[in-house]
Amino acid sequence: SAHLLLSCSMDCKIKLWEVYNDRRCARTFIGHSKAVRDVCFNNTGTQFLSAAYDRYLKLWDSETGQCIARFTNRKVPYCVKFNPDEDKQSLFVAGMSDKKIVQWDIRSGEVVQEYDRHLGAVNTITFVDENRRFVSTSDDKSLRVWEWFLRLSEPCFALVLVSGELFWARLCSRGIVLVPYLVLGLSNILIIFSGKWLACQSMDNQILIFGAQNRFRLNKKKIFKGHMVAGYACQVDFSPDMSYVVSGDADGKLNIWDWKTTKLYHRIKAHDKVCISALWHPHETSKVITCGWDGQIKLWD
Repeated sequence: SAHLLLSCSMDCKIKLWEVYNDRRCARTFIGHSKAVRDVCFNNTGTQFLSAAYDRYLKLWDSETGQCIARFTNRKVPYCVKFNPDEDKQSLFVAGMSDKKIVQWDIRSGEVVQEYDRHLGAVNTITFVDENRRFVSTSDDKSLRVWEWFLRLSEPCFALVLVSGELFWARLCSRGIVLVPYLVLGLSNILIIFSGKWLACQSMDNQILIFGAQNRFRLNKKKIFKGHMVAGYACQVDFSPDMSYVVSGDADGKLNIWDWKTTKLYHRIKAHDKVCISALWHPHETSKVITCGWDGQIKLWD
């Protein structure tokens, strides 16, 4: 219902905020000894996962504040995601500093699968195609698409940057086949999925859009630019009615583009430092929430 907001921070704390009424901090969760990198609610909001630089992933009860379980493979988790399917809420995946994506089962506390093909730390995980696949991005400048729970731990295909040129890497009986793809300088850091579109924040100061059904195709007519994000993993998001694309930037600005025309619709000076995250309210089409390196979270209308 989007009445609660979860935030994590460099101060090792996780905070739960009320979006409406007094917009107060409802609870502070203390349990990590180093900065918290990522958080993720389950479908009902009753529990959430956190990933921190202390090398632990923790499962929390949203209402009581209790830490229910903790998980580690002794590597730093950079991102964490529950499987969105209702019947798979006991399973989650985490992108790790050792180039792997690790899948845990909350019920047993055990690792049940590893996805191991990246050549650098895994930064983001996004579920697509009715949760039958997920997309990962990495410091190796590749975007990889994985089948959920495929025992061979093989991606279906990947976008790989080789000597400044982007290739599709396809796995087949002859091994890995590289097929040239006409995009240069793509280094995907942060991505968001909405229906059939995948938005990728690129380090060449562009947001690229891929069709994410069956074959992943770059939509060359949907490229959003005009912001500066090189060197920063600024979050990108869609408005719920798919009218706008929104992103923060290195200058602390909130940038809003028109989806149909790809033109920069509006720019707001949101933060004194980097505007690292921007999320559109899932139900109220005019409200956006941002957070910045100045330590502030702001709700915009």
